[in-house]
Amino acid sequence: MSTIAVSRRGQAMPPSPIRKLIPYADEAKRKGIKVYHLNIGQPDIETPPQFWQAVKDYSNKVLAYGNSQGMADYLARLSRYYKRIGLDINQDDIIVTTGGSEAIIFAMTIISDPGDEIIIFEPFYTNYNGFAIQAGVNLVPITTTAETGFHIPDDSEIEKAITPKTRGIMYCNPNNPTGTVFTESEIARLKNICLKHDLYLLADEVYREYIYEGKHISLMSFTDIADRAIMLDSISKRFSACGARIGNLVTKNKDLYKAALHMGQARLCAPTLEQIGASALYELTDEYYKTTMHEYQRRRDVVYDALQKIKGVVCLKPNGAFYVMAKLPIDDAEKFAKFMLTDFNYQGKTVMVAPGPGFYASPGLGADECRIAYVLKIDDLKEAMAILKMGIDAYNSR
Repeated sequence: MSTIAVSRRGQAMPPSPIRKLIPYADEAKRKGIKVYHLNIGQPDIETPPQFWQAVKDYSNKVLAYGNSQGMADYLARLSRYYKRIGLDINQDDIIVTTGGSEAIIFAMTIISDPGDEIIIFEPFYTNYNGFAIQAGVNLVPITTTAETGFHIPDDSEIEKAITPKTRGIMYCNPNNPTGTVFTESEIARLKNICLKHDLYLLADEVYREYIYEGKHISLMSFTDIADRAIMLDSISKRFSACGARIGNLVTKNKDLYKAALHMGQARLCAPTLEQIGASALYELTDEYYKTTMHEYQRRRDVVYDALQKIKGVVCLKPNGAFYVMAKLPIDDAEKFAKFMLTDFNYQGKTVMVAPGPGFYASPGLGADECRIAYVLKIDDLKEAMAILKMGIDAYNSR
């Protein structure tokens, strides 16, 4: 056994609260128990066949490195997609990345030095924690609440968090894990704070197609903040292609763009075959987006209606993405999630949820909250939510 220590950065990397209970789920499955996975945003909607056909038709005899910025055809189709939805984004504003994850790491790194700070609204996508540690950045959380639908608090609350080390503000819209859709007014307030305090504004917009009430307002639609705006995007959820690992970063700031491109050159290129497949996906018609959105809306309604029938639940109806962050009548979300996998099943079936604390940076928050991802078929969701209600009753009756 080596006596050489793991780096502080390595020791600080947190386990995924979404994935850390997987050993318990695997053990339940080995016992023959069916586990409904509501813990992870992995849709069961089929990846469009155009993706597979484009990869199958790839005829080059050598799978070579691609351009570090991204393949020219894919960049052109991305730019056309953005222009079609009303955003003036050109090919030379885009860096293709290995998933949205790499886009976020690039963004955090090119705006910050080690020890700098980025303000973020909690609860937030849990992997932001890990990305920040890799980038040497400190996340400064501002808490939002279930009672207000997790909307952005007053400007004064945000400005109190700004210090000389603050480099930017980051938000996700529609939001993971809450399903909140931020209004034009909310985003305009963030924009104005960044202009006032000379900060960058980072927007994770990977769920923009999934809005059930209201409309999506992109950061890139605000032209007066173009020099300090960074948009993060991905095909993972838009096309149910999570394993393809194709994302992108958008900025009109040429210094930021150059820095991101150099990072792209250091890792050589994003995956070639997946860009080939993704290019075909951006030729899908609006009918695909409408059909998929309506399916998720139906699933949202099933989950929300079921939650409203559980006494003590607190959550407002989520308007976007495919998650709901709910306060449940439980004392410890971590223990409850484990209990559902190790001590409870109904007719050989149980449910896996994501415990709330992992979506917060502030200690002690989220203890009675869970994120539920409504990514399963309607019949499966109905059964899973009925089992969840029974599980809550059983947990509280121990």
